Amino acid sequence: MLSLHTHAQLSGSPSKRIYKVLGISEALTTSHSVERILIDQRSSLPQLDLQVMAKLGFAGLVSDRPRADVPSDLLCVSNLSESKVVGRGDVVRIRDRGQVSVLNRRGANANFLLATERCNSYCLMCSQPPRDGVDDWRVDEILDLIPLIDKNISVLGITGGEPTLLGRRLAEIICSVTQNLPNTQLNILSNARLFSDASLADVLTVDSCKVLWAVPLYADTAARHDYVVQADGAFDETLNGLYNLAERKAAIELRMVVHAQTVERLVQFSEFVWRSLPFVAHVAFMGLEPMGFAKQNRDLLYVDPVDYGPTLETAVWYLQDRGIPTSIYNTPLCLLNRDIWPLARQSISDWKNSFAPECDDCDLQSRCSGFFKSAGSGWRSRGIQPINKECTI
Repeated sequence: MLSLHTHAQLSGSPSKRIYKVLGISEALTTSHSVERILIDQRSSLPQLDLQVMAKLGFAGLVSDRPRADVPSDLLCVSNLSESKVVGRGDVVRIRDRGQVSVLNRRGANANFLLATERCNSYCLMCSQPPRDGVDDWRVDEILDLIPLIDKNISVLGITGGEPTLLGRRLAEIICSVTQNLPNTQLNILSNARLFSDASLADVLTVDSCKVLWAVPLYADTAARHDYVVQADGAFDETLNGLYNLAERKAAIELRMVVHAQTVERLVQFSEFVWRSLPFVAHVAFMGLEPMGFAKQNRDLLYVDPVDYGPTLETAVWYLQDRGIPTSIYNTPLCLLNRDIWPLARQSISDWKNSFAPECDDCDLQSRCSGFFKSAGSGWRSRGIQPINKECTI
């Protein structure tokens, strides 16, 4: 549950905004550009000769306290208000007023990059409500960040807003990941509406790129889907986009967020996917994240997972039994029947993740998704309870 942000005291002038934090041993052997490296000197003895650091070209250091011997051309980041937020291997953004933000965290269970806050849908439960302002700077920042990410990262996510609104600039990001992180799976969350234009599908699907397009589809009917995303014609555009992606052999994951406006037709949704979209690589049924519009629309959206559990189980097994890999995200094991546990994933990003007090006595906490940290009492299921060690998966 580490935050992504903290504050620090700065000395020296940052030559860049984005840096990678490394211990001295790794810093001396890294393939990353040394002028983008901050050497972690917190609680380290002996302290480095900062004049030598400057001659070697390092950007600066992270220290427990300010140091009087810091050359003017080195950046010293000290007195972090929450020291644990920044770890070795992390990529951070540093602002002039001392705000330090982790853009990529080594060892995190999910690393996502926000490509834009603009969107062409207005989903009832959107956890990242769209903004119309110009934010093209995000692409430049992502392109600056990608070369600093650990080469062995297995999965990297791109999210929004709607990333395809970036057009060819999104293609720049995809190509940069391909060049700098050739073994990394890139997961891009998109509503796929703009892929109804086949020319955009041509631009953004490249054979050499390992991309999974994660596409939300909220119903088997246009009226229901369009209502959930608050955009007329969205269902038809998404379907056409999915077919254009499939024609180009793109890997596709469908995402269904389960709430009161989608739950009644979960089984029909699965039947529709099997009948009309059998080419998808994976289907995820997702518990609601109580953030953004979801909080505003709580009375319109909330339904206890205990109440929709049997319907969810039928819908999930319908696809899984027919050979389409299917998972349940963001739903604790205690709210599911034991038969469906093998398909439940630990899907919540670690910095958003928490557990209820009852979970302290649960023997399966290490296998469970837990809860979103933003889930207050209004989102609390009556089924929350610890599971003893005799219940095994």
